[in-house]
Amino acid sequence: MASQKEKEEETTQQSRFFVNGPIIVGAGPSGLATSACLSEQGVPSLILERSDCIASLWQQRTYNRLRLHLPKQFCELPLMGFPENFPKYPSKQEFISYMESYAARFSISPRFKQEVRSAQYDDKVGLWRVETQDCEYYSKWLIVATGENAEPLIPDIPGIERFHGPVIHTSVYKSGCCFRNLNVLVIGCGNSGMEVSLDLCRHNATPNLVVRNSVHVLPREMFGFSTFGIAMALLKWLPLRLVDKLLLLISSFTLGNTDRLGLRRPKTGPIELKNATGKTPVLDVGALSLIRSGKIKVMEGVKEITEKGAKFVDGQEREFDSIVLATGYKGNVPVWLKDCGFFTADGMPRTTFPNGWKAEKGLYTVGFTRRGLLGTSSDAIKIASDVADQCRADQRPPHPMSC
Repeated sequence: MASQKEKEEETTQQSRFFVNGPIIVGAGPSGLATSACLSEQGVPSLILERSDCIASLWQQRTYNRLRLHLPKQFCELPLMGFPENFPKYPSKQEFISYMESYAARFSISPRFKQEVRSAQYDDKVGLWRVETQDCEYYSKWLIVATGENAEPLIPDIPGIERFHGPVIHTSVYKSGCCFRNLNVLVIGCGNSGMEVSLDLCRHNATPNLVVRNSVHVLPREMFGFSTFGIAMALLKWLPLRLVDKLLLLISSFTLGNTDRLGLRRPKTGPIELKNATGKTPVLDVGALSLIRSGKIKVMEGVKEITEKGAKFVDGQEREFDSIVLATGYKGNVPVWLKDCGFFTADGMPRTTFPNGWKAEKGLYTVGFTRRGLLGTSSDAIKIASDVADQCRADQRPPHPMSC
């Protein structure tokens, strides 16, 4: 009969795996795209995903009315387009369906409920050691695909713990039906804040939108064409700043002066600002008209939260029934990637696009370009090609611990 020590050694041995290909952390669009591109190059991979499904951000942490903000041709992953019968701007469910079909086509089977707690390069053996709650994985390559939106960003707002009503982040907001006839403070005026405010209006709630900083609001379409598509076409021929000026000129013509609505524009143009900081311009899908009509009230920055509402920097004080934090997300890579100086404390690669996809010692990143799914596709293709070249140059037999 086996001793307790022998049983422990057996359990430890069973929980260790050598992966004969890259380990990919994250089964969102970035991880799926990279796995598919590797497969096309004949390279196997293993995706570790902390949740119980692919594209968990889309499936579990988005509101019901969400649609792609860009036309579908700008959101396709490599090697497979959207179905022709999908609308120009696919819905949340349609995008999830596309992700599931993508995973099925390339036979991608992530290991779910594997939360990476530590990933570290072992110089002694020349491999990455990735630890989850119950397993250890080893590989020559580690691909970080957790992206820019791994965790909800919860700001430190004075007094928020005193508020009498519910305070939720947009990651758990689904619909305005639970807020009917309520006065709601929405903190954050990006695309999520604008769309949540629009959704609240459509469920007879009264949203009060906090606009603390300047923001670019552009029409989603200009003269029947996607604003993003127009910008991409113009950038092939014109300097970036000139394209920004043209976009703002047309936006002023179609939307009017947004400064008068309390939406001050930044001095830097929308595309230049996006490339430099990752701050995405708001693509209007109807919220602006409700701001004009007064159904969505624009408020200045919050000074502090009170028991029944909030005090604002302009001296106003108002009562609210609920607070929705539309404050975005942040990366979590520094929490689990150990002894690696490639990422900043904010969870972004120190090397910017287009060269941030590759680090040293077999470390790669995908989905950190601040350029959406187009950037993800670019990274995935480059990574797959680079790893495949290494595999062809180093045709060693599989490790005996391969999984």
